Amino acid sequence: MDFAKLAARARDTGGPALRAMTFHQRAKMLKALGDAIMARKDELYALSEETGATKSDSWIDIEGGAGTLFSYASKGRRELPNDRILIDGNPEGLSKRGTFMGLHVFTSLQGTAVHINAFNFPVWGMLEKLSPTLLAGVPAIVKPASASVKLAEAAFRILEDAKVLPEGAIQLIVGSVGDLFDHLTGQDIVSFTGSAETAAKLKAHPTIIREGVRFIAEQDSLNASILGPDAAADSPEFDLFIKEVVREMTVKAGQKCTAIRRAFVPAALTDAAEAALKQALGAVEGMGTLINAAQGADVRAKVKEIAKDARIVHGDAEGDGPKMAPVLLRCDAPATSDRVHDIEAFGPVATLMPYRDIDEAIALANRGKGSLVMSLFTYDPAVAEKVVMGAGAFHGRIAIIDRDSARESTGHGSPMPGLVHGGPGRAGGGEEMGGIRGVLHYMQRTALQGSPRILSAVSKSWMTGAPAITEGPHPFRLKFGELELGKTLVTAQRTITLDDVEHFAHFTGDTFYAHMDEEAAKANPLFGGRVAHGYLILAFAAGLFVDPPPGPVLANYGLDNLRFLKPVKPGDAIQVALTAKSKSLRNEQYGEVRWAVNVTNQNGEPVAAYELLTMNAV
Repeated sequence: MDFAKLAARARDTGGPALRAMTFHQRAKMLKALGDAIMARKDELYALSEETGATKSDSWIDIEGGAGTLFSYASKGRRELPNDRILIDGNPEGLSKRGTFMGLHVFTSLQGTAVHINAFNFPVWGMLEKLSPTLLAGVPAIVKPASASVKLAEAAFRILEDAKVLPEGAIQLIVGSVGDLFDHLTGQDIVSFTGSAETAAKLKAHPTIIREGVRFIAEQDSLNASILGPDAAADSPEFDLFIKEVVREMTVKAGQKCTAIRRAFVPAALTDAAEAALKQALGAVEGMGTLINAAQGADVRAKVKEIAKDARIVHGDAEGDGPKMAPVLLRCDAPATSDRVHDIEAFGPVATLMPYRDIDEAIALANRGKGSLVMSLFTYDPAVAEKVVMGAGAFHGRIAIIDRDSARESTGHGSPMPGLVHGGPGRAGGGEEMGGIRGVLHYMQRTALQGSPRILSAVSKSWMTGAPAITEGPHPFRLKFGELELGKTLVTAQRTITLDDVEHFAHFTGDTFYAHMDEEAAKANPLFGGRVAHGYLILAFAAGLFVDPPPGPVLANYGLDNLRFLKPVKPGDAIQVALTAKSKSLRNEQYGEVRWAVNVTNQNGEPVAAYELLTMNAV
């Protein structure tokens, strides 16, 4: 295989085609890919059995992968503009008169993403990387693990057969990556899932270092679960803890980068927890197998090594082949043992350990030197706060589970599209997914400087100081396609009287003293006398700028970034400047318009500012 040509095809063909699409068009593409996977999922289920996975294991992999596509498709439509550039934060003023401004924006990287995936989730692992990558407008070269490549290749063909991807948007390598890394540049990004050893080798590649290639690593980690000190043997949290440890040991035969490897319980409950775990593990039926015999040999060898600091209390490390029963170890001196915190058996294996108090539990959990996830089973908010403050820096995700959340909880080991998947230290120091955060890993944040006019044009978002269009019809008379950014209506003034304030107070029931009691309001250092309600100002502002007859404005569906900047007292007059700030087409019938609304008093001083959101007919 000509790997230089592979990379060039992604950059020269796939990249430009994807970058020509808006976020919404890419989101629609992801939705179609998810539909394609679901339409042919039975083919994938049949192949998944060959990896040793059960039906429920395969459901997580196959339908979980499609669900990630659907999630990013939805987020792309709801949270991103129908455009190719993404604004990051508010404009920064850089000059006294406002003629020189700064603005941060994100644009798509102009290289390719190289996805190197693990064997345990050949479908989900591929799709959870592709979802944010494609939404960001970046092509991908996918390299699945050889042990489960047949299933990954079948899912890849389904994506290709959907006929919604531009040419060169995705490509597949079956086998070694050859000299692909030699052809990477600073516009490329590598996203890796697997062992720390392999990640270290790849990170140290001369091209990665020389070119400053972005490298995201999601590595296997010794994830922990803590049963809180408030739990008792008959508490719901105890039962939930036992159930979760067993589930994490047995789902995918423990071959999960998020599986519970270390289970910590209050010292007084160690025997009860061991008995409950052994009983539950003994009742397990239909667990899948390890991926192959080599993995079986590796897991058994690691169990024997861990057993030098612990003892096996359920199952054993004997035998060969991919079929292996769950193994539970117990280490009664975790504070003075290293192997239980350093060695991971990537299979149906966990070690039970006691702790004296919550401080020691936190210290033991952190001995894993960074993990993808830890879980805490407690009903005490004080315990939860202490664990988050003490352990948060060591773990990419903390699942706090109790009797209230258990019914709907997705559990310890399930990464969710809207939450980051990754962790510090041993876990690789990278992040995947996390909603739109994952998209930004494949984009470049750039600080722009210039005049408000130029920056408004580039970002397609009107900024204060840019030209305003005040001539012509009322802005609400213009259809979505006719409305220009910067179109502004400056209203007449309206004087707010004491009768207005009192009528509004009695009509709404908001008789707060600052509006109704002159003496009490005078004592208020912020007001120095009675003031108009903030919501009265909003209502009167709407009355000033609204255009009543039916027209292109279909609905007002919200306000963003509302601030009341200066009190308005009876006798003051307010005036409104309404400006079309940005537009985002939603479908063939209507689009979203964001309006900058600035309310001033008779002296031209700002009293309120916000962004109005409307849906306007195309």
